[in-house]
Amino acid sequence: MTGSSRRPLRPLALGLALVVLGTTAPATAATASPSGSGPPSVTPADIRFRDDTLRTGGAREVGLLPEQVDRLPVDLAGYLQPTPDHPGHPAYAGAVVLAAKDGVIVQHAAVGTAVRYAAVGPPPGLVGVELPADQQLPTRPDTIFDLASVSKLFTTIVTMQQVERGRVELDAPVARYVPEFAAGGKAAVTVRMLLTHTSGLPAFTPLWSRYPTPAERFAAALATPLAAGSTPGSRYVYSDLGLIALGVLVERVTGRPLAELVRDGVTGPLGMTDTGYNPAPEQRSRIAATEYQPYAGRGMVWGEVHDENAWSLGGVAGHAGVFSTAPDLAVLCQSLLNGGEYRGRRILRADTVRAMLVNHNAPLESDYPESDRGLGFELNKHWYMMGLSSPVGFGHTGFTGTSIVIDPLSHSFVVLLSNRVHPDRGWGSNNVARRAIARDLAEAIPVRPRSDSAWRADPRDLATGTLTAPLRRAARGGTASFLLWYDTEPRYDSARLEVSTDGGQTWAPGRMLLRHADRRWTADGTVTGYGGRVWWQVSVALPDQATHLRWSSSTDGSGQGRGVYVDRVVAADRDGVLFGGEGGDASRFVADGWSPART
Repeated sequence: MTGSSRRPLRPLALGLALVVLGTTAPATAATASPSGSGPPSVTPADIRFRDDTLRTGGAREVGLLPEQVDRLPVDLAGYLQPTPDHPGHPAYAGAVVLAAKDGVIVQHAAVGTAVRYAAVGPPPGLVGVELPADQQLPTRPDTIFDLASVSKLFTTIVTMQQVERGRVELDAPVARYVPEFAAGGKAAVTVRMLLTHTSGLPAFTPLWSRYPTPAERFAAALATPLAAGSTPGSRYVYSDLGLIALGVLVERVTGRPLAELVRDGVTGPLGMTDTGYNPAPEQRSRIAATEYQPYAGRGMVWGEVHDENAWSLGGVAGHAGVFSTAPDLAVLCQSLLNGGEYRGRRILRADTVRAMLVNHNAPLESDYPESDRGLGFELNKHWYMMGLSSPVGFGHTGFTGTSIVIDPLSHSFVVLLSNRVHPDRGWGSNNVARRAIARDLAEAIPVRPRSDSAWRADPRDLATGTLTAPLRRAARGGTASFLLWYDTEPRYDSARLEVSTDGGQTWAPGRMLLRHADRRWTADGTVTGYGGRVWWQVSVALPDQATHLRWSSSTDGSGQGRGVYVDRVVAADRDGVLFGGEGGDASRFVADGWSPART
């Protein structure tokens, strides 16, 4: 319930790191090169870790567009009331955003109310019963939020610390460390499968209401059988139960409670003083309230973990229970961008961080398109990462309305903490706000056109926009060339080039040769996904009697990359110029859902 410089030798180095960690690297798409073809890709081996220490600064210091950075608090506040994309109720009562690039915190803002409601009325209305004004608490930049499933990252990190120390092997059966886990057909389930949610375990079971004591609940979680028809490693099901088992595993191999492992292995070394399980009563005035839970005998949950199972397990579990602030989580994000180190304190080796960002579920992608995962981390999730996504973009969400998104290619991250379940989860998710915030930071990273005549497809959901170039006359063969920059949601959004030979009545895809530096590849008219974040020089052989060129961009209902750009369009045949996009033909473009691109 809680989750909702390419160098030829570097991939070898990653492979060696993975062997050290007791695994092998799954197959990944080849990086485009002169000796091969295929769309561009990027792997954890391509990440360049830095050694940044967080400080506050301006957007221009790190090459960001200030007007886009300034949108972050505006868009954050916009969801304090119902909106067309989130009707009926606000997305949250309060929220905090923190965004940084190259170690510079460029935005940190709080909006709304951390504690607003005393109760909620019955369905279907679910009307919030507000506290008196003098009992409500505003959200602060350092408000403490229940992280929900973002807690899983802390369990993952302490697990990987034990892998580094040789106490745990990723491909060893979980039952080696927790013998009773073998029950229910789970003898072959490995540690890696728990981290990648491929164990075959069901997503959830209500331990809190089915069993009377924490001991019985833990035992039931460990004894839960595989879902009917499941074979370990063959399917992707996001499972709280797997992370509960992982929390027990690290306690068994170390002989220490999970809360201590997180404190001594993560929050202590990083100086995350506001982060941990079961916050002290004196912190309550800084904590955001969550949900009214009379069905659990709890009333309005405030200062205790929201997740019913974690609450019933004593507040500490592998899947939920951690509370934190945006500044503390910023330190965690920066430590990962630094390769596992911050201010000289290392929590993970750099090769471990790289191994955690390999898409270990790549073989399952065709059957489970949303399965992309490293070890613990979600990868390349446009539905909340938007234009910060890439094959190595990573992060996690939490059911209470929390999320982190980390883009190691731009050395940037954004933390969004909200109490979207306050006063009731039935008010809806805050995914629209997650997308808006990630989009704002992504849009702040400029795509710089090469001329004054560049175009960009308008960033709209459920849309197909076209940019048409009518040639001066019918072509006698010849070639068209242009610059293309694209970054779209793989499979669901795309850019396409088409050619017409009958005045624009019918269209056929144009086979493109794309080049950048020493790389080249071909595409049969359509590209999708990660475009390398570079301008590709594209050439297209024109058929006889070609009359028009057309670029289109198509998007689905949610989740986008940074978009599609076209620049420097030129077409010519043996008789001369057919179209000059930077000259007299610039005004002849016909744009429907495209706009001039400016930085």
